[in-house]
Amino acid sequence: MDAFRPFEPLPGSDTKRQGPTCLVVEDDLTMRHLVTNYLEDHGIRTISASRRAEVPGILARDEPDLVVLDLRLGQEDGLDLLREIRAGSDVPVIITTGHRRDEIDRVVGLELGADDYLTKPFGLRELLARIKAVLRRREATPASNRRDSERGRWRFGDWQVDRRLRRLTDSTGRPIALTKGEYALLMAFLDAPQRPLSREHLLQATRVHEDVFDRSIDVQVLRLRRKLENDPRAPSVIRTERGIGYVFTLPVECF
Repeated sequence: MDAFRPFEPLPGSDTKRQGPTCLVVEDDLTMRHLVTNYLEDHGIRTISASRRAEVPGILARDEPDLVVLDLRLGQEDGLDLLREIRAGSDVPVIITTGHRRDEIDRVVGLELGADDYLTKPFGLRELLARIKAVLRRREATPASNRRDSERGRWRFGDWQVDRRLRRLTDSTGRPIALTKGEYALLMAFLDAPQRPLSREHLLQATRVHEDVFDRSIDVQVLRLRRKLENDPRAPSVIRTERGIGYVFTLPVECF
């Protein structure tokens, strides 16, 4: 028996709209029907599209809460569609790829602003769990807070960051010394919490010298883990995402 409960409207929400709306962009008819029927059965209103040209109109008309986008749309390029979506909307996007060897597409998709990814074949139960997780993150971090000003402060777990002072403090208020690279890396994670970030993305975000190489990101992550993790050998705050890079697992609050 499926343990997931259907979505219920939040108190004070529009009662005409029962739960969130998901746009499924998938050119395979069988897969599209499987996904849409499963999501509908679990309280998510679904709209589907099989071609890139259909998507802009649906986004404007129906304003879905999330998009599930197959990067292999027949002869069309799902990455180009993702670029188009991101150019005009910050709607959460979960990308799907057809083969495990499509690592480059997954990385590029995340670079372009996808919120999560799944590799086919995937379980519908896992897709639903990913959708719920992305929507929870979006609800917990409203647009006005997602990119706070440099004067703001951020809280995650028992830690606080004062961006004006560029200072990290622990639960007792004790400042934790960070190098320039470690601070830049932490800011990259706080800008996109609970999202898989590729090494290429982190490399660009933390480039403080021109002679930085890709593997140095792993060194910086190790150093930051030593300052944030209870056990750096079994990290829970900065988790390795195999084949992609890293995920900062804690929710982040701006205040």
